[in-house]
Amino acid sequence: MNYDTIAAISTPMGEGAIAIVRLSGEEAVQIADRVFRSPNGKRLNEEKSHTIHYGHLIDPSSGETVEEVMVSLMKAPKTFTTEDVVEVNCHGGIVAVNRVLGLLLKEGARLAEPGEFTKRAFLNGRIDLSQSEAVMDLIRAKTDRAMNVALGQVEGKLSKLIGKLRLAIVETLAEVEVKIDYPEYDEVEEMTIPMMVEKSTWVKGEIDQLLKTSAQGKILREGLSTVIIGRPNVGKSSLLNSLVQENKAIVTDIAGTTRDIIEEYVNVRGVPLRLVDTAGIRETEDIVERIGVERSRQVLKEADLILLVLNNAEELTIEDRHLFEAVAGMDVIVVINKTDLPSKIDINEIKAIMNHEKIVSTSLLEDEGVEQLEEAIANLFFTGAVESEDLTYVSNARHIALLHQASSTIEDAINAAEAGIPIDMIQIDLTRTWEILGEIVGDTVQEGLINELFSRFCLGK
Repeated sequence: MNYDTIAAISTPMGEGAIAIVRLSGEEAVQIADRVFRSPNGKRLNEEKSHTIHYGHLIDPSSGETVEEVMVSLMKAPKTFTTEDVVEVNCHGGIVAVNRVLGLLLKEGARLAEPGEFTKRAFLNGRIDLSQSEAVMDLIRAKTDRAMNVALGQVEGKLSKLIGKLRLAIVETLAEVEVKIDYPEYDEVEEMTIPMMVEKSTWVKGEIDQLLKTSAQGKILREGLSTVIIGRPNVGKSSLLNSLVQENKAIVTDIAGTTRDIIEEYVNVRGVPLRLVDTAGIRETEDIVERIGVERSRQVLKEADLILLVLNNAEELTIEDRHLFEAVAGMDVIVVINKTDLPSKIDINEIKAIMNHEKIVSTSLLEDEGVEQLEEAIANLFFTGAVESEDLTYVSNARHIALLHQASSTIEDAINAAEAGIPIDMIQIDLTRTWEILGEIVGDTVQEGLINELFSRFCLGK
């Protein structure tokens, strides 16, 4: 499939040692060749594929030297896009990299759209849609575990499993076709129905197993939205600083110091947390603090995990009890802070409220108890078989939604078969399941969705 030649900056903008401008397309080598000059006088189109060459970029119209570069030459089809690809390594810096890009565009390349390089890899058949989406997950990974999950999907771990499930459905549909084509043979139906139920049940079991990993996979991909709440001056900002291991939040003895939402990402035992330090939730006449309190209440509704901080040196207050009511039914870890001070809090009452679970004592001033808190967070979301390296994690919200649909349609097929529904009606549900699974890897997906997905990629990827 032939496309025009595209170009884009593939490294972040800003100062750095090097930057990379990438070309891909039928004329990538020719465009680069028109502006590249090597000390040995050899042209790029004369060089072997997958080699790198030192030289300068020259503006043909003026003869001016634009930049000193290293040019990587990769010829089709053994490239990321399966097209000719040239990567120009130049000095990092906004001016230098823009001059290089501008020269390539002037010589006939078109500025790439966001994600267009990966889109071409998909359209040219090098990777499927689930692998394409995993490329961005790989770039955005915030922990080793998240990166390993994304890497597995880039390498086709999910794709192979989906392919295996779709093949099982196709084989089942083939048996159904035999029954439809030869209805006079009763023994065919007697063999077909049990076989169809057996294979469909296996497919549903595999889909449901994938869905079991979806909560953990989504956390690895997007991060666990973790909100730190509590009355003013109980140690919320100190807890944020301890987990981040940096003084991100101002800590004072004055109640109401934190007046707005503070967000930070942190890696806790392989679990990416999007930590949110909130303004102390209390009634206040201060207009600015009141706005912060309202924002705190809002993020509380959207949280995956609540760290409810209490003061060990004070008895539970009405405000504390209101906080317990506000987080009822949510995943909560109670952090009893300031254990270096004489204890006045009723631990037994808290255990009764929390059903004796998820309570951690800390002295953030003395840096005590933080490791136990990190362990409690990791155990809450990643325990038992879910941590197995052999599992295929599903982390993409689109994939999860499609798997739920597939599980539902194949369950309809199983129920219909067991209820004695005509076999050609069962075929409809099986075919729909096959199509839904195909949407995950891009075999049956619509062009509009493909364009929407790739538009979310960064420019140059």
